[in-house]
Amino acid sequence: MSAKTKILLVEDDTAMGFLLVDFLESNDFDVKLYKDGLQGINAFEQNSYDFCILDVMLPGMDGFSIAERIRKKNKTVPIVFLTAKTLKEDKLAGFNIGVDDYIVKPFDEDELLCRIKAILNRCKNDMLADPVISIGQYNYDTQNLLLKIGDEEKRLTQKENEVLKMLACSKNTLVKRDDILFKLWGDNDYFNSRSLDVFIAKLRKYLKLDTKIAIENVPSVGYVLKDI
Repeated sequence: MSAKTKILLVEDDTAMGFLLVDFLESNDFDVKLYKDGLQGINAFEQNSYDFCILDVMLPGMDGFSIAERIRKKNKTVPIVFLTAKTLKEDKLAGFNIGVDDYIVKPFDEDELLCRIKAILNRCKNDMLADPVISIGQYNYDTQNLLLKIGDEEKRLTQKENEVLKMLACSKNTLVKRDDILFKLWGDNDYFNSRSLDVFIAKLRKYLKLDTKIAIENVPSVGYVLKDI
């Protein structure tokens, strides 16, 4: 029996905190809740956690400061902000620190669960010694930017590789446009958004030799790399 994923949850809203603990524990996670920023960072520094969910506006120490402290100690542990702050500047600040996702309240619990699982799956893939991911009949070598099916090979550009890797590491799970744009371009303005459309069109062309694969567009939300 595999050990449960240990989640550090720092949330000062008592009702929301207890609801999240109950929901996540019902989905087989081991969750520790702290209602104060200083208590949260002390818990992280004294214990081992596999995943961190942080509110931004907290007593004692805000979520940005906690995330910065965590990143100094651990460069890879996944961090998700769960917050009512919606300004683009706040999202950019979070991604610049190195957080993995930024979820705005109010949110759907099932969506949060899907995002947690997608991030964990991506991290698991990133830790594999073999950088090759299977996408249908394709072998996708993320390290050498190479997409291969049969005798056909396609060398990707760096940006094509980054976009495909985000989709491939979350196969059959929604990846939001804004998450791709902020993570790979640093902004979600009109020109970057159009550039992403171009890259998606190119990737669809590269993957067309396997008809069971599709990059599905969820209008105004994001994409799902379907691998049936």
